[in-house]
Amino acid sequence: MANSAFMKPMKVSDELAAVVGKGPMPRSEVVKALWVYIKKHDLQDPSNKRNINADEALQAVFGGKKVVNMFEMTKLVSKHLS
Repeated sequence: MANSAFMKPMKVSDELAAVVGKGPMPRSEVVKALWVYIKKHDLQDPSNKRNINADEALQAVFGGKKVVNMFEMTKLVSKHLS
């Protein structure tokens, strides 16, 4: 059964919208769009696939951090959803 909270469209902050597009969109779509962006811009650390090397747009989402791991990313992205 799908988690309804995960599927509920949420408001996307301007910083996050710059990366994943304008909301509202469900959290699952936000995460999917983030990975599309990360792969398209080759931001995954080749030596440690769990780390994301943030470009300027992602740094705005990640609170200024240049390197974020996958698990931390989810937590930081939640701050941009309401």
